[in-house]
Order: sequence, then structure tokens, then C-alpha cells
Amino acid sequence: MKFVIDRFEEEYAVVELENKDIVNIPIKILPKEVKEGDVIKILVDYEETAIREELIKEKFNNLFEE
Repeated sequence: MKFVIDRFEEEYAVVELENKDIVNIPIKILPKEVKEGDVIKILVDYEETAIREELIKEKFNNLFEE
């Protein structure tokens, strides 16, 4: 998914999504150097997701070990 930074209002970036919807995103979750007109990509890191799922599974299983 991509979106374009339209403008900044207080603590939010007003962005236009690919489907032309306009939404507010907290500025604090964006890179510090982002500016109006920048295109931001959001992607899912499936490798990191799998690693986290495995860690959570291990922690859960450790709860019930004797």
C-alpha cells in the first residue's frame, strides 16, 4: 500500500491513500524526515511476523512446562 503526505495538521499527517481516501496518521509513527508530497509505502514483513509468532508460541509453551 502507498500513500502521499498531503499536509501536516498539529500532530497528524493528512494523507491520501491509493483509493483517494483521505486519512490522518500520527506524525510520530512516520520517519522524521518525511515532508509534504512524499510517497510512503507500507508493507508486511512476513519473515519478522513468523519470528515473532514463534517466540510467542515458545513463551506460551513455557508457561505450562513443569
